[in-house]
Amino acid sequence: MDKKITRRKFMTYLGAGTAALIGSAAGVYKVLEAADATQAATTAGTPKGIPFQPISPSDKDELVLPKGFTYDVVAAWGDDIGNGEKFGFNCDLTVYFPINGSSEHGLLWVNHEYTGDGKIFLYPENTPEAEKHKIEQYNLGGSVIEIKKEKGKWVLDKKSKYARRITANTPMDLTGPARGDKAVGGVAEVEGTYANCSGGRTKWDTVLTCEENFEEDAKRWGRNLTHYGWVVEVDPFDPKSKPKKHTALGRFSHENAAMTLSKDNRLVVYMGDDKADEHFYKFVSKGKYDPAKGKGNSKLLEEGTLYAANLEEGKWLPLDLEKSPKLKEKFSTQGEVLVNAREAAKLLGATPLDRPEDVEVNPVDGCPYLALTNNVARGNYYGQILRFIEDGKDAASETFSFDVFAVGGPKSGFACPDNICFDKKGNLWLFCDMSSDKLNQEGPYETFKNNGAFFIPTQGPNKGDAFQFASGPVQCEMTGPWFTPDEKTLFIAVQHPGEETTDLNNPTSRWPYGDTPKPAVVAVRGF
Repeated sequence: MDKKITRRKFMTYLGAGTAALIGSAAGVYKVLEAADATQAATTAGTPKGIPFQPISPSDKDELVLPKGFTYDVVAAWGDDIGNGEKFGFNCDLTVYFPINGSSEHGLLWVNHEYTGDGKIFLYPENTPEAEKHKIEQYNLGGSVIEIKKEKGKWVLDKKSKYARRITANTPMDLTGPARGDKAVGGVAEVEGTYANCSGGRTKWDTVLTCEENFEEDAKRWGRNLTHYGWVVEVDPFDPKSKPKKHTALGRFSHENAAMTLSKDNRLVVYMGDDKADEHFYKFVSKGKYDPAKGKGNSKLLEEGTLYAANLEEGKWLPLDLEKSPKLKEKFSTQGEVLVNAREAAKLLGATPLDRPEDVEVNPVDGCPYLALTNNVARGNYYGQILRFIEDGKDAASETFSFDVFAVGGPKSGFACPDNICFDKKGNLWLFCDMSSDKLNQEGPYETFKNNGAFFIPTQGPNKGDAFQFASGPVQCEMTGPWFTPDEKTLFIAVQHPGEETTDLNNPTSRWPYGDTPKPAVVAVRGF
C-alpha cells in the first residue's frame, strides 16, 4: 500500500466499496478494529439511555417488538380506504401529516413500490396479459389515507374526504428543464408514477415520492423509460391536485429525497441512487424559501443546480452545462443532462458507491447520513452508513468531508442498512434490507435471521452502537419509518411478507391475519 495514502483517501475507498481496499468481507473486521468502529451491543437488560429493552434476532413470522410496545395494523393490501379506492400493494414510504397539529389525527401518505413475485397473489395465472397490467398499475403508486387514534388504537377512517389513490395511470405534469425537451419526447405531461420507493416531506406539507426501479415494468407495459425515474410531488390535502415530476432533481433510481435549508434559505434536497456503483446527489434551488408563500414554494424545485458527490476530492460536481462545460461533449440541452444524470455524473468523475439508499438529515448536527446497503460484487456484504459534513455547516456548500458512522456486520449486529430516520434528539433509527431469498439460510446473513430495525445513538456513550428494536415477519422488509410529531407513534410499512411463496395454499408467511400474507402499514405504540 502506498505509504502516502491519507486517512481521507482510505475512508473514500471504504465508502466507495470495502473490497476495493481489503479484498473480502472477512477483512471488514480488521478495519473495524483498526478504526474503532461500532461494537456489538448487548441485549441483556436495558442499557442506560436506550428507550427500550433491546430484542434479539428472530425468525418468527411476526412483528416482534420490545417489552411494553405493541402495534396496530392501520391498512393492509386490498383494504377499503374510502372514496371507492383500495389500499395498494407492497407499501414503502410513510409520511404523517397532522390535521390541526394533532399527533392522533392526520393523513398518511404511503408508497406502493412494486409487484415482483407478489403477482402470484394479485391475479390467477391465466389472467389475460392486458388485464394483468391494469391490476399491477392500479396497485402501484401511492395512497392517501386518513387515520386517527380511537380508544388508544390507530384506525383508518373510510369516510375520509381526502382518501385518494395515485397510480401508474394518474396523469401528471413534468416541471423544470426536461419539460418539453426532446430527451423526453417533447412532452409536458406523462402517465402515472410507480416503482415508488422512499421519499420525503416538503416544508409546505406535500410529499416527495421517488421512482426507483422502473425499467422492467416500463418495458413490459410499453412505456417511455424517460418518463420515469423522477421525484414526484403530491399534495395529500387536495384530492383534485395534479402531481408533478420535478425534472430539475434528475432522473435515476431514486431512493428518497431529504429536504433541508442552506444558510441563505435556499432549498437543498439530498438523494441517493439505489444501484451498485451509482452516486450520491443533492439539488440546490436558485430561489429562496419563503414560509409566507406556502405551497408556492414548490416552484423552487423547478430551477436550481443538481450536484453529484466526488468523495475523494470532497467536491460537489454541478451537473450543469454552463458550470461544467465538459458536459457539452455529450449533451446538447440541460434537459438531456438531467434525463441522463447517471451518465453526466460519471463523465464529471462522481464517486461510485455501494448502493446509496436512504439519506436523512440529523436535526441535531445538521449532517446528512447516507445508508450504503451493500455491494456484493465488491465483497461488501453488510453495508455502512456515511456521515457528510458540509463545509461551513452550509448545506449549499460545494465542498464537504465525510466519515464512516457505522459499519454493518455480525460484530455490529445489523446488515444491509436501507431506510433511516432521526428522532428529535438526533438518534438514528435504522431499517435493514437483506434479500428475502438469503434470510435464515447458511451464509453471511444467517445470524441476523429476519430483517430488523435498530436504534443507534449519534452522541453519548453508546454513539454508533446498534440496539435492535424490531424484527419483521418472514421474508419481509420493514420500510418507511415515520414518527408522529409527539414521537409517541412510529409508522412502519411491512413490505412483501412471504415474498418467496410459490404455492398459494402454502405461503411462507401468514402475516398479518393468519392467511394470505399481506403488505401492511402498522402504527407502533409504547414510546
